[in-house]
Amino acid sequence: MLQIQRVARQNASKGGRRIAVKAGSWQSYRGMASSSEGYDVVVIGGGPGGYVAAIKAAQLGLKTACVEKRGALGGTCLNVGCIPSKAMLNNSHLYHQAQHDFKKRGIDVDGISLNLPQMLKAKTDAVTGLTKGIEFLFKQNKVDYIKGSASFVNANKLSVDLLDGGKQEVDSKNFVIATGSEVAPFPGGAITIDEQQIVSSTGALDLQKVPEKMVVIGGGIIGLEMGSVWSRLGAEVTVVEFLGSIGGVGIDGEVSKQFQRLLAKQGLKFKLNTKVLSAEKKDGKVYLQAEAAKGGKEETLEADVVLVSVGRRPYTDGLNLEAAGVEKDNKGRIVIDDQFTTSVSNIKCIGDVTFGPMLAHKAEEEGIAAVEFIKHGHGHVNYAAIPSVVYTHPEVAWVGQTEEDLKNAGVKYNIGKFSFSANSRAKTNLDTDGFVKFLAEKDTDKILGIHIVGPNAGEMIAEGVLAIEYGASSEDVARTCHAHPTLSEAFKEAAMAASSKPIHM
Repeated sequence: MLQIQRVARQNASKGGRRIAVKAGSWQSYRGMASSSEGYDVVVIGGGPGGYVAAIKAAQLGLKTACVEKRGALGGTCLNVGCIPSKAMLNNSHLYHQAQHDFKKRGIDVDGISLNLPQMLKAKTDAVTGLTKGIEFLFKQNKVDYIKGSASFVNANKLSVDLLDGGKQEVDSKNFVIATGSEVAPFPGGAITIDEQQIVSSTGALDLQKVPEKMVVIGGGIIGLEMGSVWSRLGAEVTVVEFLGSIGGVGIDGEVSKQFQRLLAKQGLKFKLNTKVLSAEKKDGKVYLQAEAAKGGKEETLEADVVLVSVGRRPYTDGLNLEAAGVEKDNKGRIVIDDQFTTSVSNIKCIGDVTFGPMLAHKAEEEGIAAVEFIKHGHGHVNYAAIPSVVYTHPEVAWVGQTEEDLKNAGVKYNIGKFSFSANSRAKTNLDTDGFVKFLAEKDTDKILGIHIVGPNAGEMIAEGVLAIEYGASSEDVARTCHAHPTLSEAFKEAAMAASSKPIHM
């Protein structure tokens, strides 16, 4: 079974699509699904993957329930992740602009000050409104919402400890596990998160005052976004990263270097190739011991708040997977095949709790595909066309392969780049940092990767995802009319640079 998962991952890493095999072809050693009365599908977990799977299942005519123990739908993403962090990123950016940028735009504003409690309330209001919105969608689509903690009794039955008290047994022909992930602890247990001075991303979203000094352990997406928020609000932020570059897995090397330069220009400090050894709280401060990643002289870093952002891990606590016969790998991920089927034929699994990038939109696509397999016997997720976005300012976004990927694979390619400094809308907006970069196969001109650092990158990358999904060439994009004046013209010009020559550079 592990071999089946490895084949799926290898297929994805080569830019291919998942292989659609005949439904039910991988039988459970526990036997086929029960035909007992109950639900057609029960989804465990109400995050982006889970609630989307539940709604889609109901839309396909399957009697569906979703079990969620948080008491609010939307999972980590909506409650303590993607959504509240974007609220803080947006509002901290506006505050920073008002302080440092408005004057040169001809906007004179006196007495700018931070009302942090109101900013935190705006974040909470955004979250509350969206969670209630998902509950409405459940009612609209006739999805039963069961609030409680689920554990398997067997492959066809759950026992749910209800939040309101008591227990409920839930029978179903099929289950979809979508329990997501949790914050990974600091390796070796040398640093303990208290969510006060030493915080995870959850605590970093709810600090009650701006720290004078913040150290962020980990230069991936979450660490950079949260570090950016508190830097804009007045903190002196230092990012400590074990690797020699920032941005995490999948970011193009050239983009990473430019991204770091732009963040440094905004005041963030970076200590790359550096290993954090321990942390000690003393006299209201946190003192970190660190050394060069390859070993060397130790140094002490002082902070008021430390953000531990070293990744996330699959969450399966309390599910009693053994009772159902569901297997995990040595990293705690639930093992699945190319139809999202676990080691039990009627139990599927999607999202962070299994393999692949821990992204909400990846989980959503898997949720839809998984229930389509249940209903129709076929589904589709193209792992070569999953975008990633860093919501700092400027934003960073990418899809497909990097230059490093192509070099390692021995693929010959063309590069097309266009700077926002030559884009009329960016110049008008006084927001010209960054560029769009196309990577296209040399012989065929097929787009292999698109990487953007600059304004509105997160929205612009959608066009790149569509191009890769449909196997477009850079010439296809270059010959597509883009409205003037827009930032998207930089996207078109980068495509022109890959296929022939740009006009405006």
